[in-house]
Amino acid sequence: MQRTLRIEVVKGPSATLFGSAVTSYGGLINVVTKKPYIGFGGELSFTSGTYGFNQVSGDINTPLDKNNNIYFRLNTSYATEQSFQDAGFRKSFFVAPSLSYRVSNKLSFSFYGEISQAEQTNPMFLFLNRSAPTQANNLDELGYNYKLSFTSNELTLENPTQNYRVEMDYKLSDTWQSQTVLSKSSTSTKGYYSYLFDFGVLGNDTFSRFISKQNSNTQTTDIQQNFIGDFKLGSIRNRVVLGIDYFNSTQTNNSSGFAFYGNITPEGGSNGDNPFTPDVETDIFTLSTASVDAALESQGISNVKSKSHIYSAYISDVVNILPSLSAMVGLRLDVFDNEGDLANFEDDYDQTAFSPKFGVLYQPIMDKLSVFANYQNGFTNVAPALVGDPNAGPQTLQTFDPEQANQLEFGVKTNLFNNRLNATVSYYDIKVKDRVITDPASPFNKIQGGEVESSGFEIEVNASPIDGLNIRAGFSNNDSETTKSDNAEILNRRPLEAGPETLYNFWTSYEFQNGKLDGFGLGLGFNGASERFAINYVSTGEFILPSYTVANASIFYQAKKYRISLKLNNAFNKEYYKGWSTITPQTPRAIYANLIYKF
Repeated sequence: MQRTLRIEVVKGPSATLFGSAVTSYGGLINVVTKKPYIGFGGELSFTSGTYGFNQVSGDINTPLDKNNNIYFRLNTSYATEQSFQDAGFRKSFFVAPSLSYRVSNKLSFSFYGEISQAEQTNPMFLFLNRSAPTQANNLDELGYNYKLSFTSNELTLENPTQNYRVEMDYKLSDTWQSQTVLSKSSTSTKGYYSYLFDFGVLGNDTFSRFISKQNSNTQTTDIQQNFIGDFKLGSIRNRVVLGIDYFNSTQTNNSSGFAFYGNITPEGGSNGDNPFTPDVETDIFTLSTASVDAALESQGISNVKSKSHIYSAYISDVVNILPSLSAMVGLRLDVFDNEGDLANFEDDYDQTAFSPKFGVLYQPIMDKLSVFANYQNGFTNVAPALVGDPNAGPQTLQTFDPEQANQLEFGVKTNLFNNRLNATVSYYDIKVKDRVITDPASPFNKIQGGEVESSGFEIEVNASPIDGLNIRAGFSNNDSETTKSDNAEILNRRPLEAGPETLYNFWTSYEFQNGKLDGFGLGLGFNGASERFAINYVSTGEFILPSYTVANASIFYQAKKYRISLKLNNAFNKEYYKGWSTITPQTPRAIYANLIYKF
């Protein structure tokens, strides 16, 4: 009986079967929606915690007919939360209905829906100067007061989202089945978006604030037809997936330009001097919708509508050469048809990309020890982007060639001591060409070209030495460098988007199995990262965000019908930051209480 949401992590460039629209070069995260199951049941949950966090959620599954052929499941939640800073909040509503209908032993239908509505203040990003030497090289020199939000609760963003998926499965024979999938989605952004940028002309690490009123929408449609086979040719087993895919995306942007809205120092000081006219004194700006709307009256409104289509065909076959030896080969063809801005036919162009994939798996000890190696290709049909300084006039739509990535990976997997020790150790090397990056000279521009190489190793361990005790641990090290570029600013340097060189995590929990403490449990762990570059250009020098280790703990009690838990995040109240070319403070210590009732 499957009652929980499942998250699958597919590592490496995986465009062969998944396409370029949903993958990245590091892989993809596939969120598997909760599906209806046979029977009646569900659970109710309530969580309350620090910074005004409250969430109520429900999950119910029920049959809809006497013959047990139609099942319906509904997941829903509502949450509110305030910021740890002086202003900021988020409230969200989510509902996900799903329906399964077994027409016969050969034919079945499934429907999945996800509807969400969120309103929040956008977290303020401090964009560091990208074209002049930084006046501070780290947070201590910057003097950033992370408790300040530099916004108000009046300036909010709304993000309504809808996703729908209809699936038909038909058994053609004992060895072949057909799968037809129709998916649609709609994502919108409406409201006020602001950021802080260091122009480097006002001195003293003064950041200029800019605000825009966003009004954009993205509509997508995907139609997929798969044929899935499991058959033998002689004594060799083949597991084949072949299919065709059509993906359509329509993007509409009617957002305003960005208006200058005062200056901020990281310590919390402010003045109204405009960086474009620093000798002209202006008034301090109040953070209200009326004042912001007045400032935006002089800004133009974008009128951009672009369309793109992706036509795909793919095939993959896993061949069992021997019981202990299997190989996989796959190939995908993508034809990318971009109509661009419908008012600007110069952006109309086509692209074609092939993506092969090969792999081999050998088990020296069957079902206990595996050695694997693979080659994967990934590509990204880069969406057109609005570029140009909005303060200097209307932005224009720029198009790009596809990015390409190739990965080699090899490693070892274990499943030992009756599934009590599972471990994976792997090494990878990824080369990306035609990379699109933000122009170091301007956050409003994009540039393409050059190559990036990324290599490293990963270790994952999941162990249960004794009943009730579970240990999960992970460690990764990544070396990334721009090895070829026409832009000397980034050549032979670690890309900002590469993140920390080292990441690690550890979590252990123990649940008492009998006696008076039966059902009680404890959990302890930590996660962390090495230092990372927020800025790393020749002309600017380096701005480094420090390394961090965050400790967490939990205590819980669970019985057949309910579970009570207490979770402590960031137990030692560590001040830490994330971001690339930006500085984004993370949540301080917080505690959450959760109650789950199952029926």
